[in-house]
Amino acid sequence: MRAPVFGSPFYFGDFKMTEKKTVSRLFMCIGIIFVTCLLLSNLVAGKLWAVTENITLPAAVILFPVTYIIGDVFTEVYGFKKARTIIWLGFACSFFAVLIYLLTIALPHPGYWENQDAYATVLGTTPRVAIASFSGYLFGEFSNSIVLSRLKVLTKGKNLWIRTILSTVVGEGLDSVIFITISFWGTMENSVVLQMILFQYLFKVCYEVLFTPVTYFVVKKIKKAEGIDTFDEGIKYNLIRG
Repeated sequence: MRAPVFGSPFYFGDFKMTEKKTVSRLFMCIGIIFVTCLLLSNLVAGKLWAVTENITLPAAVILFPVTYIIGDVFTEVYGFKKARTIIWLGFACSFFAVLIYLLTIALPHPGYWENQDAYATVLGTTPRVAIASFSGYLFGEFSNSIVLSRLKVLTKGKNLWIRTILSTVVGEGLDSVIFITISFWGTMENSVVLQMILFQYLFKVCYEVLFTPVTYFVVKKIKKAEGIDTFDEGIKYNLIRG
Protein backbone atom coordinates (compact mmCIF):
# COMPACT_ATOMS: atom_id res chain seq x y z
CA MET A 1 0.00 0.00 0.00
CA ARG A 2 1.40 3.36 -1.01
CA ALA A 3 1.42 6.27 1.42
CA PRO A 4 -1.00 9.08 0.57
CA VAL A 5 0.41 12.26 -0.89
CA PHE A 6 -1.58 15.47 -0.46
CA GLY A 7 -3.25 16.58 -3.63
CA SER A 8 -2.51 13.42 -5.61
CA PRO A 9 -4.11 9.99 -6.16
CA PHE A 10 -3.28 7.36 -3.57
CA TYR A 11 -4.02 3.69 -3.11
CA PHE A 12 -5.77 1.82 -0.35
CA GLY A 13 -5.55 -1.93 -0.99
CA ASP A 14 -6.70 -2.43 -4.57
CA PHE A 15 -8.67 0.80 -4.72
CA LYS A 16 -7.40 4.01 -6.20
CA MET A 17 -8.69 7.10 -4.41
CA THR A 18 -8.24 10.81 -4.92
CA GLU A 19 -8.04 13.36 -2.15
CA LYS A 20 -10.25 16.31 -2.94
CA LYS A 21 -9.69 18.45 0.11
CA THR A 22 -6.32 18.97 1.74
CA VAL A 23 -4.80 21.30 4.29
CA SER A 24 -1.17 22.24 4.75
CA ARG A 25 0.96 21.35 7.75
CA LEU A 26 1.06 25.05 8.61
CA PHE A 27 -2.74 25.28 8.59
CA MET A 28 -2.93 22.22 10.83
CA CYS A 29 -0.35 23.62 13.28
CA ILE A 30 -2.14 26.97 13.56
CA GLY A 31 -5.42 25.13 14.10
CA ILE A 32 -3.87 23.13 16.95
CA ILE A 33 -2.61 26.34 18.56
CA PHE A 34 -6.09 27.89 18.23
CA VAL A 35 -7.83 24.94 19.90
CA THR A 36 -5.17 24.77 22.63
CA CYS A 37 -5.60 28.45 23.48
CA LEU A 38 -9.38 28.01 23.53
CA LEU A 39 -9.29 24.98 25.84
CA LEU A 40 -6.80 26.64 28.20
CA SER A 41 -8.89 29.81 28.28
CA ASN A 42 -11.96 27.83 29.30
CA LEU A 43 -9.94 25.99 31.93
CA VAL A 44 -8.54 29.10 33.63
CA ALA A 45 -11.70 31.20 33.29
CA GLY A 46 -12.78 30.36 36.84
CA LYS A 47 -9.78 32.17 38.30
CA LEU A 48 -10.53 35.84 39.01
CA TRP A 49 -7.90 38.52 38.47
CA ALA A 50 -8.06 41.58 40.71
CA VAL A 51 -6.72 44.15 38.24
CA THR A 52 -7.44 46.97 40.68
CA GLU A 53 -9.49 47.28 43.83
CA ASN A 54 -12.60 47.96 41.74
CA ILE A 55 -11.88 46.01 38.56
CA THR A 56 -12.01 42.22 38.44
CA LEU A 57 -11.60 40.16 35.28
CA PRO A 58 -11.57 36.42 34.59
CA ALA A 59 -8.02 35.13 34.15
CA ALA A 60 -9.00 33.89 30.68
CA VAL A 61 -8.61 37.42 29.32
CA ILE A 62 -4.83 36.96 29.24
CA LEU A 63 -5.19 34.21 26.62
CA PHE A 64 -8.67 34.17 25.08
CA PRO A 65 -8.05 37.25 22.87
CA VAL A 66 -5.32 35.23 21.18
CA THR A 67 -8.05 33.03 19.67
CA TYR A 68 -9.45 36.12 17.95
CA ILE A 69 -6.02 37.08 16.66
CA ILE A 70 -5.57 33.57 15.27
CA GLY A 71 -9.09 33.73 13.87
CA ASP A 72 -8.11 36.93 12.07
CA VAL A 73 -5.10 35.14 10.60
CA PHE A 74 -7.23 32.22 9.37
CA THR A 75 -9.81 34.47 7.71
CA GLU A 76 -7.24 36.86 6.23
CA VAL A 77 -5.04 34.13 4.74
CA TYR A 78 -7.35 31.16 4.09
CA GLY A 79 -10.78 32.77 3.85
CA PHE A 80 -14.05 32.43 5.74
CA LYS A 81 -14.77 28.80 4.82
CA LYS A 82 -11.51 27.51 6.26
CA ALA A 83 -11.93 29.75 9.31
CA ARG A 84 -15.44 28.33 9.77
CA THR A 85 -14.00 24.83 9.95
CA ILE A 86 -11.60 25.85 12.72
CA ILE A 87 -14.32 27.68 14.66
CA TRP A 88 -16.55 24.60 14.67
CA LEU A 89 -13.58 22.39 15.54
CA GLY A 90 -12.87 24.60 18.54
CA PHE A 91 -16.51 24.38 19.60
CA ALA A 92 -16.53 20.58 19.30
CA CYS A 93 -13.30 20.21 21.30
CA SER A 94 -14.57 22.57 24.02
CA PHE A 95 -17.88 20.71 24.26
CA PHE A 96 -16.08 17.37 24.48
CA ALA A 97 -13.75 18.73 27.17
CA VAL A 98 -16.70 19.89 29.29
CA LEU A 99 -18.34 16.47 29.01
CA ILE A 100 -15.13 14.75 30.13
CA TYR A 101 -14.72 17.17 33.06
CA LEU A 102 -18.28 16.51 34.23
CA LEU A 103 -17.86 12.76 33.80
CA THR A 104 -14.65 12.63 35.85
CA ILE A 105 -16.21 14.77 38.57
CA ALA A 106 -19.18 12.37 38.77
CA LEU A 107 -16.99 9.28 39.14
CA PRO A 108 -17.06 7.86 42.71
CA HIS A 109 -13.93 8.76 44.66
CA PRO A 110 -12.31 6.92 47.59
CA GLY A 111 -13.02 8.25 51.04
CA TYR A 112 -9.38 9.06 51.75
CA TRP A 113 -9.14 11.40 48.73
CA GLU A 114 -9.76 14.91 50.04
CA ASN A 115 -9.52 16.91 46.81
CA GLN A 116 -12.93 16.19 45.27
CA ASP A 117 -14.39 19.61 46.07
CA ALA A 118 -11.30 21.43 44.81
CA TYR A 119 -11.28 19.35 41.63
CA ALA A 120 -14.97 20.04 41.03
CA THR A 121 -14.49 23.75 41.69
CA VAL A 122 -11.74 24.08 39.07
CA LEU A 123 -13.13 21.82 36.35
CA GLY A 124 -16.86 21.89 37.01
CA THR A 125 -19.35 24.20 35.37
CA THR A 126 -23.04 24.92 35.59
CA PRO A 127 -25.38 24.55 32.60
CA ARG A 128 -25.93 28.32 32.66
CA VAL A 129 -22.22 29.14 32.41
CA ALA A 130 -21.67 26.45 29.78
CA ILE A 131 -24.47 27.85 27.61
CA ALA A 132 -23.09 31.36 28.09
CA SER A 133 -19.59 30.28 27.12
CA PHE A 134 -20.59 28.33 24.00
CA SER A 135 -23.03 31.03 22.83
CA GLY A 136 -20.55 33.84 23.32
CA TYR A 137 -17.85 31.89 21.53
CA LEU A 138 -19.94 31.05 18.46
CA PHE A 139 -21.51 34.49 18.02
CA GLY A 140 -18.22 36.25 18.71
CA GLU A 141 -15.92 34.15 16.52
CA PHE A 142 -18.28 33.96 13.55
CA SER A 143 -19.09 37.67 13.59
CA ASN A 144 -15.37 38.44 13.85
CA SER A 145 -14.61 36.26 10.83
CA ILE A 146 -17.50 37.54 8.70
CA VAL A 147 -16.73 41.21 9.38
CA LEU A 148 -13.04 40.77 8.56
CA SER A 149 -13.87 38.79 5.42
CA ARG A 150 -16.29 41.42 4.11
CA LEU A 151 -13.97 44.30 4.95
CA LYS A 152 -11.11 42.63 3.10
CA VAL A 153 -13.17 42.58 -0.08
CA LEU A 154 -14.40 46.16 0.43
CA THR A 155 -10.89 47.51 1.14
CA LYS A 156 -9.33 45.40 -1.64
CA GLY A 157 -6.98 43.84 0.86
CA LYS A 158 -5.54 47.12 2.14
CA ASN A 159 -5.24 48.41 5.70
CA LEU A 160 -5.25 45.12 7.58
CA TRP A 161 -5.22 46.97 10.89
CA ILE A 162 -8.65 48.44 10.19
CA ARG A 163 -10.08 45.00 9.47
CA THR A 164 -8.59 43.28 12.51
CA ILE A 165 -9.60 46.02 14.93
CA LEU A 166 -13.14 46.54 13.60
CA SER A 167 -13.81 42.81 13.46
CA THR A 168 -12.58 42.52 17.06
CA VAL A 169 -14.79 45.42 18.16
CA VAL A 170 -17.79 43.49 16.84
CA GLY A 171 -16.75 39.95 17.77
CA GLU A 172 -15.39 40.63 21.25
CA GLY A 173 -18.34 42.93 21.92
CA LEU A 174 -20.86 40.18 21.21
CA ASP A 175 -18.83 37.61 23.13
CA SER A 176 -18.52 39.81 26.23
CA VAL A 177 -22.18 40.87 26.26
CA ILE A 178 -23.55 37.38 25.65
CA PHE A 179 -21.25 35.52 28.05
CA ILE A 180 -21.47 37.86 31.02
CA THR A 181 -25.17 38.61 30.61
CA ILE A 182 -26.20 34.94 30.47
CA SER A 183 -23.78 33.97 33.26
CA PHE A 184 -24.43 36.71 35.81
CA TRP A 185 -27.60 38.67 35.03
CA GLY A 186 -29.91 38.39 38.01
CA THR A 187 -27.20 37.03 40.30
CA MET A 188 -25.76 40.47 41.17
CA GLU A 189 -26.58 44.13 40.73
CA ASN A 190 -27.13 45.16 37.13
CA SER A 191 -24.56 47.94 37.43
CA VAL A 192 -21.90 45.41 38.40
CA VAL A 193 -22.75 43.19 35.44
CA LEU A 194 -22.55 46.14 33.04
CA GLN A 195 -19.23 47.15 34.56
CA MET A 196 -17.87 43.64 34.02
CA ILE A 197 -18.98 43.71 30.38
CA LEU A 198 -17.38 47.11 29.78
CA PHE A 199 -14.01 46.37 31.39
CA GLN A 200 -13.67 42.93 29.82
CA TYR A 201 -14.59 44.32 26.41
CA LEU A 202 -12.14 47.22 26.62
CA PHE A 203 -9.35 44.94 27.78
CA LYS A 204 -9.85 42.55 24.85
CA VAL A 205 -10.01 45.32 22.25
CA CYS A 206 -6.86 46.96 23.65
CA TYR A 207 -5.19 43.54 23.57
CA GLU A 208 -5.96 43.26 19.85
CA VAL A 209 -4.72 46.78 19.13
CA LEU A 210 -1.42 46.21 20.95
CA PHE A 211 -0.84 42.94 19.10
CA THR A 212 -1.57 44.43 15.67
CA PRO A 213 2.14 44.53 14.68
CA VAL A 214 2.42 40.83 15.59
CA THR A 215 -0.68 40.07 13.51
CA TYR A 216 0.84 41.91 10.54
CA PHE A 217 4.08 39.95 10.87
CA VAL A 218 2.39 36.56 11.20
CA VAL A 219 -0.05 37.17 8.32
CA LYS A 220 2.76 38.26 6.02
CA LYS A 221 4.87 35.21 6.85
CA ILE A 222 2.00 32.74 6.42
CA LYS A 223 0.86 34.26 3.12
CA LYS A 224 4.40 33.97 1.81
CA ALA A 225 4.84 30.41 3.08
CA GLU A 226 1.46 29.24 1.74
CA GLY A 227 1.52 31.28 -1.44
CA ILE A 228 -2.12 32.32 -1.00
CA ASP A 229 -4.13 35.41 -0.15
CA THR A 230 -7.83 34.55 -0.16
CA PHE A 231 -10.56 37.04 -1.06
CA ASP A 232 -14.10 35.88 -0.30
CA GLU A 233 -15.66 37.31 -3.43
CA GLY A 234 -19.37 36.55 -3.75
CA ILE A 235 -19.53 33.84 -1.08
CA LYS A 236 -22.53 33.13 1.11
CA TYR A 237 -21.78 33.29 4.81
CA ASN A 238 -23.49 30.05 5.71
CA LEU A 239 -22.29 28.97 9.16
CA ILE A 240 -22.73 25.26 8.44
CA ARG A 241 -21.72 24.55 4.88
CA GLY A 242 -21.48 25.96 1.36
